[in-house]
Amino acid sequence: MFQGAAQLNLDVKGRLAIPARHRDALAAAGGGRLVLTAHPHRCLLLYPEPAWEPIRDKILAAPSFDPRSAAAKRVLVGNARAEETDSVGRILIAPELRDYAGFEKQVWLVGMGSHFEIWSDAGWRRQHETAFDALASDVPPPGFEGMSL
Repeated sequence: MFQGAAQLNLDVKGRLAIPARHRDALAAAGGGRLVLTAHPHRCLLLYPEPAWEPIRDKILAAPSFDPRSAAAKRVLVGNARAEETDSVGRILIAPELRDYAGFEKQVWLVGMGSHFEIWSDAGWRRQHETAFDALASDVPPPGFEGMSL
């Protein structure tokens, strides 16, 4: 299970060093095979390949003639790339994916249970503000009814 957020730097070649605390878990979950793809919110998703496959299959099963389903397929599956970490635990983020997500030097690796989101610094800060505003209501979001923290 992946959780927590880490602010990281891309190197000059666009490689991201996976923090040591996540490296072994990613390797165990995916046998070293990872999938990196775009998300409609302009971040990237990083999955161990076995966790990505059922999601990909569900996306591909959606009707192609529905404009929203077709758009989701294009973004999520059309941008999916098989990746592996190098000998020091880095993954290369392709230039087109870096451009899509608006990456500069600093990015955020955010654990989301089965996968990671990778955000630009500005995008992560916007998401935080949006989340805080959305959670300021007295009405809990769907699925959180009756939960106490």
